Amino acid sequence: MISADTAQADGLQTNFDQLLAANGIRISAAQRRRLAWLSERLGRVAIHQAGSVPARDDGVIIVVEPPSGPAAEMLYRSLRADSSVVIPFGENPAFDFLKSKLTDFGTIGPSFDGPHEMWWGGLNWRPIAPEAGARSEAALRVVSCYPRALGDDHAIALREKLAEFEIANEIVPIDTADGTRLRASEKSAFLLRMWEVHREPLLFIEADATLSEPPLLPSHLACDVALHKWNRWEMSARTLYLGRSPGAEVLLRNWHHIATAYPAVWEGYLLDQAWSLTSSQMALDTAWLPRSYHAPAEDAGTPRHTTVVHNLPTDNSDLGPNAEFGVAMRPARRASRSGGRDAMIVVTSQAASNDAITVIMRDIATSDAREMAASIEAVTGAFAADCGGFGRLELALCAWQDDIRAAKSAAASANNRIIEIAPWQTLPADLFRSVGQSRDAGSVVIMAGQRG
Repeated sequence: MISADTAQADGLQTNFDQLLAANGIRISAAQRRRLAWLSERLGRVAIHQAGSVPARDDGVIIVVEPPSGPAAEMLYRSLRADSSVVIPFGENPAFDFLKSKLTDFGTIGPSFDGPHEMWWGGLNWRPIAPEAGARSEAALRVVSCYPRALGDDHAIALREKLAEFEIANEIVPIDTADGTRLRASEKSAFLLRMWEVHREPLLFIEADATLSEPPLLPSHLACDVALHKWNRWEMSARTLYLGRSPGAEVLLRNWHHIATAYPAVWEGYLLDQAWSLTSSQMALDTAWLPRSYHAPAEDAGTPRHTTVVHNLPTDNSDLGPNAEFGVAMRPARRASRSGGRDAMIVVTSQAASNDAITVIMRDIATSDAREMAASIEAVTGAFAADCGGFGRLELALCAWQDDIRAAKSAAASANNRIIEIAPWQTLPADLFRSVGQSRDAGSVVIMAGQRG
């Protein structure tokens, strides 16, 4: 027999699948799972209509057209506290203003079966967070490491709280190259060892932190990875959750590889680059943890809610040593999406070739959201139909000339072929084959045509 809860969940799944199909919205299996997860907790899924306010029983509001400033304000003010906003075309910077009004909950990267970034957020975490005082049945192991030179007392507060909350843990001193400083390569190597030794999801917490309550939220979310963006743009590795999933393992290995190659770069930027790379290659399900999981010591004892309290000040001294180093990525990371200088999606083909082609989509800031989404699907679809002998496609979305120049420079340095298109242009069926047969590596094919 089928239980009432299962039947209701199946009904919700059927309803929003029909809703997505009727509105021409294409999402991946991972993104559909997240939408079902939200619907089961918050209620009915509805498409937002421009100029309207959500109905009282709309728990999940899908926004497919970027609202104007006043329309975004009206939507924000009309949302219930126990509702969520989902943007299926989250890679489009035209949605950045609406995102800035809301709390980021998560992002799910693009993949071949759904070549868009899906963003989800709301007013606050309370409707989807575990209830106060709840105990998690999900397996979880807290892990941490610290330079041996700091001594055993360095992690005493964290150890005591984990024992009080009866949470399995492993906190160990390690030998470090820089004495009392822990490099990103050393931290990621430690996490790889823990990944291979333990079978539970891992929650890394910096060893000099302490806990105000059990850290239940990450495992409750059933995501691949969970972390906090300090000041909404810099990814912090002080609290990092890794679910037992292929996506989590790929992110961890990418982070370790990049950190080993660039030991002088601060860990937040290296983790950001690993996230961008991984998210472009698979539907990485990322949750953006609230400030309560990255609370400075000054937050403890104030009205602000805290879970993981870190030994750091409330100013920006925890950011990287070069304040200008991350300028190019800040707007995109504040909106939880890939930046114009990064590949938004990377698709591999069955061709036995190491040759790659970069498609640069320009003028996205002045394009219609549906038009841009259709163009992304057309590029990936054309590559799937005829890859032209290329082993990999990299698609970059560029709103500004600086982004285009940076994307071209990166592609040329990798000896990729380059095509530059605009969202409104119609692509020939043999696009990739014609470019592969007639152009040299590093050359740029600019698709001609005027907006219709």
